Amino acid sequence: MNITTKHEQEIWHDMQEPGAYEWWYFDAEDIHSGVSFVLIWFSGFPFSPYYTNHYEKWKSRSSAIPPLPSNYSGFSFQLYENGREIVNFIREGAQGLFESTHSDIGVRFEKNRFTYNALRQEYSLDIDFAFPARHKEVKATLLFKAVRRVVFEKKDTNNEGRVPRHQWLLSVPKAEVKGAIEIIEQHRGAVRTIPVKATGYHDHNLGAVPMQEYISKWYWGRAFSARFDLIYYVVVFKNQSYQPLAVLLLQDKSTETFEVHDAVSFHESNFRHGLFSPLHGRNLDLQDANTSIKIHHNKVLDSGPFYLRFASDISLQIDGGNFEEVKGISEFLNPARLQSRVMRLFTCGRIWRDGEQSIMYKSYNSFKHALDWNNR
Repeated sequence: MNITTKHEQEIWHDMQEPGAYEWWYFDAEDIHSGVSFVLIWFSGFPFSPYYTNHYEKWKSRSSAIPPLPSNYSGFSFQLYENGREIVNFIREGAQGLFESTHSDIGVRFEKNRFTYNALRQEYSLDIDFAFPARHKEVKATLLFKAVRRVVFEKKDTNNEGRVPRHQWLLSVPKAEVKGAIEIIEQHRGAVRTIPVKATGYHDHNLGAVPMQEYISKWYWGRAFSARFDLIYYVVVFKNQSYQPLAVLLLQDKSTETFEVHDAVSFHESNFRHGLFSPLHGRNLDLQDANTSIKIHHNKVLDSGPFYLRFASDISLQIDGGNFEEVKGISEFLNPARLQSRVMRLFTCGRIWRDGEQSIMYKSYNSFKHALDWNNR
């Protein structure tokens, strides 16, 4: 796994290898209103059961046609309020729904798009989709303005660097986010407008082979406080002879210093698992010579067979001095669960694939719609 902050790497790479993936991730959180959201554009949706099935048929030679990543493009939008899911939309389809270029930063999937203004260092996000399974429409106009960028490079040195290409681009460690989100109830015509004034984050990931063939698990998180901003990233590889990658990026606003700790040890504890949650540590400790953080994955915001998103409590210690506990967002991913056909069946309940009929999708969203109605 290579790490970069080179801005030119944010363009669409048009990965052609079977099983390859590429995504652009944005999130934002307003601690005062309790509203948070995540938006992701995909070219090669690595968590798609449809993509994985096609890849495995091609690899086993039961299909002569290799899967083209852009034929498994997608867009997802998750909205939470005070820890409760309001919208969980994942739409997938063939390459005709996706558009990007090799020269300009920006992506479109159906009517959902983002563009980038280099002079202003701003990303404009325009969201417009119907969610018939839950009788909603969502429209949003959002502006992500970079507050901070960093310069950092780290190459994967496992097997002397002869490893499949996987890359994490830390695009915007921190952004000011403004705009509004509209949720329209299709049956009643009621419109709810949510003003957005939040703190955000943006990154970009890509890989030349399926994640489950190279990565065993991955932790990521970020937190912003009055004094410190931090981002951590931990990847454990499927090949146990490869050294895990663990990085901690820390901004001390009181001294205007920025540090990258890239020789970090980590320890997991308090393991949990369930039918729809992979085995994971609820506590994670990261440490180098003089800096350590303790992460407690406090509340599950979203869960799936291979993925968990948490509201986390994070405490920081530098040179033996303790600092205030920080609230943050954390994620855990276990790509190996993508290999389970049973788990893929349940994952189909979350994904609306263009042109595909899914009983699981209809059943899951009918249940969630009823639950949402009861919570009014």
